[in-house]
Amino acid sequence: MRILIATAGSYGDVAPYCGLGARLRRAGHEVSLATHERFAEVVRRAGLGFGPLPVDPREVLASHRGQRLLKARARTLEAVEIARIGRAVLPALGAGVLEAAEQGTDLLLLSTSTAPPGRVVAEALGVPSMGLYLQPLAPTGDFPPAVLGIRPLGRYGNRAAGAATRVALDRLFAPAVRTLRAELGLPPLGGAAQRRREDRTRWPVLHGVSPTVLPRPADWRPGLEVGGYWWPHPDPGWRPEPRLVDFLASGPPPVFVGFGSLVVADAERLGAVVREALRRAGLRGVVQAGWTGLSAEGDDMLAVDEVPHHWLFPRTAAVVHHGGAGTTAAGLRAGVPSVPVPAQLDAGFWAARLTALGVSPGAVPLRALRADRLAGALRAAVERPGFGQRARALAARIGAEDGAAAVLAAVERAGGGR
Repeated sequence: MRILIATAGSYGDVAPYCGLGARLRRAGHEVSLATHERFAEVVRRAGLGFGPLPVDPREVLASHRGQRLLKARARTLEAVEIARIGRAVLPALGAGVLEAAEQGTDLLLLSTSTAPPGRVVAEALGVPSMGLYLQPLAPTGDFPPAVLGIRPLGRYGNRAAGAATRVALDRLFAPAVRTLRAELGLPPLGGAAQRRREDRTRWPVLHGVSPTVLPRPADWRPGLEVGGYWWPHPDPGWRPEPRLVDFLASGPPPVFVGFGSLVVADAERLGAVVREALRRAGLRGVVQAGWTGLSAEGDDMLAVDEVPHHWLFPRTAAVVHHGGAGTTAAGLRAGVPSVPVPAQLDAGFWAARLTALGVSPGAVPLRALRADRLAGALRAAVERPGFGQRARALAARIGAEDGAAAVLAAVERAGGGR
């Protein structure tokens, strides 16, 4: 079967699909992945075909609009900035998914960011599709909307907030979807009608998260499943730099500090906070540059570029990260405590899950990040044995799961309904 996976966003929105695609390819399928040009080499290293999608996500996050989103101090302001960015990039994204699919596919697998235009493309081309989500979007009483990263509101409040968020997302995608449907000669179909169609046909959505971390809500409709993590495809040619190997061997396990796809304008200030926090906590650190260009060098600190999390994290005492779904998963897989520093979108949701699971002493939000707060959280994560014990126990359970197998089984059942 010819399979096209379409996803948009940062590295964390691409890497899990590379590993999943490689698994599908080993099962005999012909797999391509449509995403941004900056990730072309990552896709090809996994042995997958590559289809380019427009927009450079790092440029978007570094832009004036992206920085306004990062600095938004209220959820309403954050929603406004997301809407502004969406209006600018979503029409081109839909056109990119269409162009990739027109190269030939028998099944479309869609991420949260590509599902609305991807469903239109699948309908127009007459091919089945399936959702492969890294974040839960369906309303539930079990937790508040993941994309908002807010505190629980009780079962009724959680579900009401989830329904309102789904309406807001429909409105965000509506102009691009409306234009795409018209261009493809399809009749108009609003967001609410599309949702009713999905519910009626039980359009399948598999979530790439461990059911140990996020159990499937009982109030979800049939067709929504939580199958387990999809791990990034390891680069067989990668080797650690000798200086990193030497640093790890020269003392006790360090703390990893990295903020992934966040683009923070004042990287120098952020680096100074990290250095001071590590000094106050009396801990060694490996500091990853990421999209911000973070740096913190010293006798007990080492600055690095990209290092595979599956290799590095098990060699650390704890990980400090931005709370992205992928980095959260990598920390859990490694069995080490986490100190999340959430800034936007679903990061607050995953930070709350880490705290609830007992593998984190609590989040230190980026807007409130100070050296003393980060140092205190680090000392707690490293010195209190309960965090490490629970992290190792959780890693053992996650390691016994096989999220890619659930997707493979769904694909081999013909990929779900249209």
